[in-house]
Amino acid sequence: MAAKKVDHRMMKLGKHQAKHDPRTLHFHNYIDVKKLPKAPAEYVWAKKIPSHRWRMMLNKKIENCTVAAAGHLIMEWTADNGKPIVPTDDHILKSYSAITGFDPDTKEHDDGAETLEALKHWRKKGIAGHKIMVYTKLKHKNHTHVKQACYLFGGCYAGFQLPKTAWGQVEWRVPPEGHKKGRGKVGSWGGHCVAIIGYDKEGLTCVTWGQTKKLTWAFWDAYCEEAFAVISHDFAKKKGSPSGLNLDILIKDLKEVK
Repeated sequence: MAAKKVDHRMMKLGKHQAKHDPRTLHFHNYIDVKKLPKAPAEYVWAKKIPSHRWRMMLNKKIENCTVAAAGHLIMEWTADNGKPIVPTDDHILKSYSAITGFDPDTKEHDDGAETLEALKHWRKKGIAGHKIMVYTKLKHKNHTHVKQACYLFGGCYAGFQLPKTAWGQVEWRVPPEGHKKGRGKVGSWGGHCVAIIGYDKEGLTCVTWGQTKKLTWAFWDAYCEEAFAVISHDFAKKKGSPSGLNLDILIKDLKEVK
């Protein structure tokens, strides 16, 4: 069954503009590039999830993309480990409300969230009963690091400032007029968070609004403003910690961050 055509103008976004936090740990500080396994030229996770089985995670109704992206990663990790879990709308709503103060009855405070707010909640409180161990910020324009994070940890968590030209694109591409003006201008649509689950030489594969979507590397470079390697028990308990990653020190450092 093919993925349903989505009218993106009817979809919600919800990612606040990225903010610098000096306490955020960085992926490159905890890896040994000489020991870290080389990522293959192309890879995609979630082969066991049919295109029509991804869930919207309420992101058509509320500005909760930061939580929806987490839900999609939980789906992917658990499916690839043989025990698929699909977060319910109630799970997603509960976390979004806890992060933002959103009131489901009055619809007040549906203002979206910062990625770091969502990641901190995910690590400390969990989403749909699933906590992550640690997250680190990627140098997102370093494609090698993005590929390594995706391959080694079952995807990554990425935030964009989308252009209006993304509305009608089957594959997200930089428009001919570029990313600095008009409908193609960075952020002219708004901030959005997605789960990255694969890549190849042409670009990446993300999950958003209940389906997978391709985007080019040029689009990534133009519109992605932040990305994180997220390490979860759901994935690591089967794959283990890769050599070349100082996971123990990473977790220790994160616990010391207040």
